[in-house]
Amino acid sequence: YIIPGLVDAHAHLSVSSPAGDDATPTKAVEASAKAHLHAGVLAIREPGSPDYAAFDLHAEDGFPRIQTAGRFLAPHGKYFPGLAREIDEEDLPTVAAEEFKKSGFWAKVIGDFFDEKGNMVPNFRVETLKKAVEQVHKLGGRIATHVVSLEAIERAIEAGFDSIEHGTTMQESHIKEMVKKKIAFTPTMTIREGILEMWKGSGSPEEYQRIARAVKNQANIVKKAFDAGVTVLAGTDAGMVEHGIVWQEINNFIEAGVDPILAMGAGSWTTRKYLGYQSIEEGADADIVVFDKDPRTYPDVLKIPTFIMLDGHQIAAR
Repeated sequence: YIIPGLVDAHAHLSVSSPAGDDATPTKAVEASAKAHLHAGVLAIREPGSPDYAAFDLHAEDGFPRIQTAGRFLAPHGKYFPGLAREIDEEDLPTVAAEEFKKSGFWAKVIGDFFDEKGNMVPNFRVETLKKAVEQVHKLGGRIATHVVSLEAIERAIEAGFDSIEHGTTMQESHIKEMVKKKIAFTPTMTIREGILEMWKGSGSPEEYQRIARAVKNQANIVKKAFDAGVTVLAGTDAGMVEHGIVWQEINNFIEAGVDPILAMGAGSWTTRKYLGYQSIEEGADADIVVFDKDPRTYPDVLKIPTFIMLDGHQIAAR
């Protein structure tokens, strides 16, 4: 059974690399990318990073195809220390354009974070977000946003971001507008337990209860998003979890009741098309992954590919 390579649409290659905490940024991203590659992941979107090390990884050198978004963009003190490029709010449109120009693919905005009371609050006014989206779109790029809280999700939709990352408290009422504006959705269901642990440590008790209810309802929202025609992308938030486990996110979709073909597409051909890559067709790059059982019937087989080829070169075979 042959598919055109798996895709992880949300992976941070510099974070929690298999190379270890003491590795240089270059060695860190190389080790993370190889972990994805040997799991059959032939394309990666890195929506934000603490550095630019992944810019130097290319398929011709034996790494997955990678689209980066440059640095995470957040206000001063409004993201985890040391990870983001911290900026004044009024500079967001200009800086987002700069990050897109560096990457050639995406820019990434951290849309919300904890305040001093442990409540998750938006980081930017909607007017500022609209200007950032406009600037990146004017240059021909795309812009993604990390959002968890309800108000930040609504601001992201109003501003017209190209993709919403996490969207943990998303409601059914948001889905129709996302379809209308062609906003993609990367729910990162793989980090559900990690989100709850984060809220235990940083959020207020009231916030924790809200996020716990949202996490419990997330599978229902993801299924409705698929059913409504939202472009749902499989992404793991690797860096918060281990690298090379997008098969688990595909299985999360299937367990949520999503048709296995749609779930697999979100982790392969649908997301490849969204990112501008071809699949198995005449003239396309020879990116294929082979399984010895039908993953539509046996989705767990996605974690054990028997043959991997990237750009016409055999990577591994069992």
